[in-house]
Amino acid sequence: MKISRFIYNQVKDRMVPGKVVIILGPRQAGKTTLIREIVAEETEPFLFVSGEDRAVKAWLGSQSLEILRQNIGKNKLLVIDEAQNVPQIGLNLKLIVDHLQDVRVLATGSSSFDISNQTGEPLVGRKWEFVLFPIAQLELSPIEAPFQTEELLPQRLIYGGYPEVVTTIGLSDKRELLNHIVNGYLYKDLLMFEDIRKSQKILDLLKLLAFQTGQMVSVLELSRNTGLNTRTVEKYLDLLEKVFVLKRMGSYSRNLRKEIAKSSRYYFWDNGIRNAIINNFNEPDTRNDIGGLWENYLVIERLKKQHYHKIFSNNYFWRTYDQKEVDFVEERDGRLFGYEFKWSKREVKPPALWLETYPEATFEVVDRSNYIPFIT
Repeated sequence: MKISRFIYNQVKDRMVPGKVVIILGPRQAGKTTLIREIVAEETEPFLFVSGEDRAVKAWLGSQSLEILRQNIGKNKLLVIDEAQNVPQIGLNLKLIVDHLQDVRVLATGSSSFDISNQTGEPLVGRKWEFVLFPIAQLELSPIEAPFQTEELLPQRLIYGGYPEVVTTIGLSDKRELLNHIVNGYLYKDLLMFEDIRKSQKILDLLKLLAFQTGQMVSVLELSRNTGLNTRTVEKYLDLLEKVFVLKRMGSYSRNLRKEIAKSSRYYFWDNGIRNAIINNFNEPDTRNDIGGLWENYLVIERLKKQHYHKIFSNNYFWRTYDQKEVDFVEERDGRLFGYEFKWSKREVKPPALWLETYPEATFEVVDRSNYIPFIT
């Protein structure tokens, strides 16, 4: 099954001399496959290297224009996979785009805090950045009939969207792949950093968050249950966001007395990873966490749609102290759009306080009968 990635043409169009194109995203999300498909159509000579190669790190991190020029040679395209592993990659890429003016550069990175921080200041005005997520439903819809999408929804909820997991047929093989991703790749970027040595504590933290999907998260409670101090918990949460494991959602408030402000919910960028962490691959109709799974799936697929279609939105949840809530709130174009997520179709009225406080806001229930337009 050939799945065309949404950003393919956007990346190709941005690959011009004088600019670096950077593709960020979690490990195993398909970045290497994407850039191999792109270079397969190249008509000019290119150099494809890995930032994990020791020899490549030496010359590509040299900060010497002459060494960079000698190693790139007559190639017109330099492709760097896992570029975050190269020391001072931003400064070296700046040298290339400023002085080797007929060379195009395409790079990938599996952690936003590493490669973005390194390329941020040196490449101001010299880069285009894209994020490649696990496969989105909007990338599958062109090759699926609506009835197939409906039939495959339970698998998407349980096994997620990592490319190899999606294209693998057997359910036991899908489970094995997800466990391999969790054990072999999930923490790789984190464990490269100083003071990040407690991988079991990170796993404990992720398990707690998995059981709180769609619920408000207390850093103090996470601290008590993991034995980590609150500062360390906050640092781990920040890093887990930056390696595309978690996505934080803040609460919406205009500082009304009844609204809960400065609270957070955490969602997993992939349902399959979330289920592998708690080792629960049971079918949706047998689970007591189906509400959280459904919410996680819809939130993440909506964020993918926003990102790929360049829908600029601030995203929140809304909740009051007397437990009135709206699952997902988009603030865009000066308006508020509220969404409530329900696995089973039923009529849900918007909270009266929501309508009273924000009379210009909309409210919509998203369930299995109408979710596809919401995420595609």
